[in-house]
Amino acid sequence: MKRLAAVVALLGLATATAACSGGPTNKSGGSGSGGGLFTTIDVTRPGLDASGPANPWAPKGNSFLGYNGMKLGWVKNHMTDPNQFYPGIAASWEIAPDNSSITLHLQPNGKWSDGKPVTAEDVKLSLGIAYTTGSTAFAITPGAAGAAADIQVVDDKTVKITQDMSNPSAKFARGVMDSWVVPAHVWSSVLPADFWDKLKTSRGTGADADKAREEILAIGQKVLAFAPPKDVSAGPFVLERVNPGEALLLKNKNFYNAANVVPDQVKFLNYSGNEQIWNYLSAGKLDHSGFTAMPTDVMNRIKQAPGSNVIKGFSPVAVGMAFNQSKKPYDNVHVRRGLAYLVDREQVTKVASPEGGTPAVTTSGIHQKPAQEWIGSELAALEPYKHDVAKAEAEFKEAGLQKKDGKWTLADGKPWKVTMTAPNGFSDWISAQENIKSQLVENGVDAEVVTVADYPVYLEEIAAGKYDVGFWLMALGPAPYDIYQRLYGTSNGWTNVAGKVAHSAPGKAGNWMGSAEEIDVEGVGKVNPGELTAKLNAVSAEEAKPIMAQLAKTANQDLPAIQLWDYVNTQFTNTTRFSGWPEQDADVLRLPAGVWMQLGLVKKKQ
Repeated sequence: MKRLAAVVALLGLATATAACSGGPTNKSGGSGSGGGLFTTIDVTRPGLDASGPANPWAPKGNSFLGYNGMKLGWVKNHMTDPNQFYPGIAASWEIAPDNSSITLHLQPNGKWSDGKPVTAEDVKLSLGIAYTTGSTAFAITPGAAGAAADIQVVDDKTVKITQDMSNPSAKFARGVMDSWVVPAHVWSSVLPADFWDKLKTSRGTGADADKAREEILAIGQKVLAFAPPKDVSAGPFVLERVNPGEALLLKNKNFYNAANVVPDQVKFLNYSGNEQIWNYLSAGKLDHSGFTAMPTDVMNRIKQAPGSNVIKGFSPVAVGMAFNQSKKPYDNVHVRRGLAYLVDREQVTKVASPEGGTPAVTTSGIHQKPAQEWIGSELAALEPYKHDVAKAEAEFKEAGLQKKDGKWTLADGKPWKVTMTAPNGFSDWISAQENIKSQLVENGVDAEVVTVADYPVYLEEIAAGKYDVGFWLMALGPAPYDIYQRLYGTSNGWTNVAGKVAHSAPGKAGNWMGSAEEIDVEGVGKVNPGELTAKLNAVSAEEAKPIMAQLAKTANQDLPAIQLWDYVNTQFTNTTRFSGWPEQDADVLRLPAGVWMQLGLVKKKQ
């Protein structure tokens, strides 16, 4: 993929600081008593915007996560627990046993870069802003992430956030901690004086509540466009300047843990595609880069660069070959199973993601690493769909497909072509689809690969049901609900609003997969997978396990998508200028290097 963050996924420079590049900077690593210059890229987005504001909510802003953009806490990369964090704006926290609340204790010596203290009022204002942008636990229309019912300033350094327990979520604390914090003395103007009254009204019913919700969402547009006159950061760095080629950040002497932050400066280099990142790494220009898809020969070239260091760990995401069951013949499960037997997943992974993925052991809907903990022995009992041409042909025949002159046709004899779609620039997806195309054609199934402009267009068009077959990120852990909502959520017809699950017909409300609302699963019976998935949102980890086992059997039998490979989190660092990098499989590997610096991990090379 062009960048792994399109997982997550599913992401900020004021006019006064933008535009020019001038001024000297230290060479990488620096010399003398300073910590020198740390050079990196923002793997989540190509193309720096010189006019973008230092606004963490702005789509094209210059707020760099973990550097000058701060959150309440930093989510650990845990395989099964979504509620483990490193300190950020919050130094410590207590989560109620029933997840009904989280109490935050802010960094006692936390300050903004202009010297003002970070206070509970900053947090309250920031969480108010989060409501206007629909951020997870602060959505005005409660979804699957639960919703904050109350934000209480206990004292200047303590905030208590209470969950609305009419629609509880086991990952409520994560939704709170994963929230941006900005200075109230800079941002207070974006919220009207009556905002909290308006928020209270929005939680009701009737015309007044509807109007209040509309007004809050309108404030969100103001938030997205807000441009502070200068960057005021509580992070380890402050934005100094940006131009189309690079952004420069300087060390924030007021950061609460500044003594353990080594670099004096951080430079983000611009890039427009994977090839530029490969060249930066091959030339040893980057001290750190997140993963970008690359072929083996490029990886070997990067490894040969002086100081090159590759760190790998768990990445809770997989990619699947997903079907639009509104399109024939993909409405027939035997066709989907036939394709699962026909596609050699090991070959696809070797071609498309040799360094960033491992072939899926089967389709379970869960990344194979945490699958053992979630479903145990049930994993081995699932059909593996190992590459088997004879089984594929038997499934095609069961579906009524015909083979004429060595080519498979639809049941009525009309031509059948598997049309796969991928976004331009996602090199691993495109390579995978080209390989699958070759495999299918070799076995008598006509196939083609179509690319679209970019990922946003891809997401818009796949949701509109325009594709027959597309690639779909799935198994997004660590929360059980998040794992299965990718297969049995909105994209497949089920929505979870305020704890109530509703199902939309195929082609309606974003339902492009079109699975049956109820599926008869061998050894389980009839299940509604969307309702089962919704149950995962509020149960404990132990209570989730039998539900996940049922969903794994459902996904394995019904195949709304063929799980192709499970991602590996690959990070690139360079040991020439800095040391102290995280170890292999460290739980900080999905966090930006700015957070590693906050935690005191990155050291100057002696």
